[in-house]
Amino acid sequence: MTGAPARPVKRSFSIRGHRTSISLEESFWAALREAAVREGVSLASLIARIDERRGTAGLSSAVRVWILDYVRAAGTVVSYDGGNRD
Repeated sequence: MTGAPARPVKRSFSIRGHRTSISLEESFWAALREAAVREGVSLASLIARIDERRGTAGLSSAVRVWILDYVRAAGTVVSYDGGNRD
């Protein structure tokens, strides 16, 4: 990654009849949209699914963790050592 990370982008959704918003960096939004396409659901439906299972975590954090778990389960991340070359 080069340069400073992008600021989070805030978007609003209606989940089970109430409005909520989450802030994610654009790379997380892109991964979430891709996952929704793969799952055959709308972005709002996928976020609602994540919301149902998040427990006490904040929704933005729950979405980030869900994306990480989704990518790991898909086998696209084999290992990551934090970029250390020592």
